[in-house]
Amino acid sequence: MKKRKKEKRIALKMLLCLIYLIAMTVLFVCSYTIYQEKKKLTPWDEVEKTNEYTYMDIYKMSEKFAYNKDSNIGIHFVIVKEATGLWHTYLIAINENNYNKYKGLIDYTYERIQIEPPPMRIYGYPAITTNDMKTLAIKNIGNFLPAENEVQITEENYKKYLTNSYLDTTKTKKESFSLILCISFGLIFVVFALFIMTIFDKGIPNKK
Repeated sequence: MKKRKKEKRIALKMLLCLIYLIAMTVLFVCSYTIYQEKKKLTPWDEVEKTNEYTYMDIYKMSEKFAYNKDSNIGIHFVIVKEATGLWHTYLIAINENNYNKYKGLIDYTYERIQIEPPPMRIYGYPAITTNDMKTLAIKNIGNFLPAENEVQITEENYKKYLTNSYLDTTKTKKESFSLILCISFGLIFVVFALFIMTIFDKGIPNKK
């Protein structure tokens, strides 16, 4: 009788441990999926909100055409190859202390060097273009675009060709709190604790 009870208890423990392992695996996979989605970035040409951390791959870059001396932030034109294969011109803001990071692209754009550097991936947050920035962009874009480019950028078509925003690379990524991820990790910890308790559980000792 005692042997049968012991065997039943062991079988129950094994079943519980198996259930806990399955639960932990499912929770871990779900947590990892949520974490990967949280890390996923939206390409610049798909971004819709100013709070979305995004990126673009730039192939050419102008010297700054607008500059804020107080913050040492410069505004530059860049050329990007979009997923459609088309080339597009955008505006970006950089900290001019990081100028050397972009110098190769800038020098190649102005034919100061002959060797084409690889495209550079840059990250940041979208920001709405101010009226002053728009005026300066219209005034200076002719110095950046190829001479054969026949499009004349004006106030009326500015949004169509340059959009109403620019990529601000001076803002670092903000890590947002994920309640679902926190709960998921908490459940993993609870199930793991139950798993350990079940393994080392010796049952109620028999009275003499």
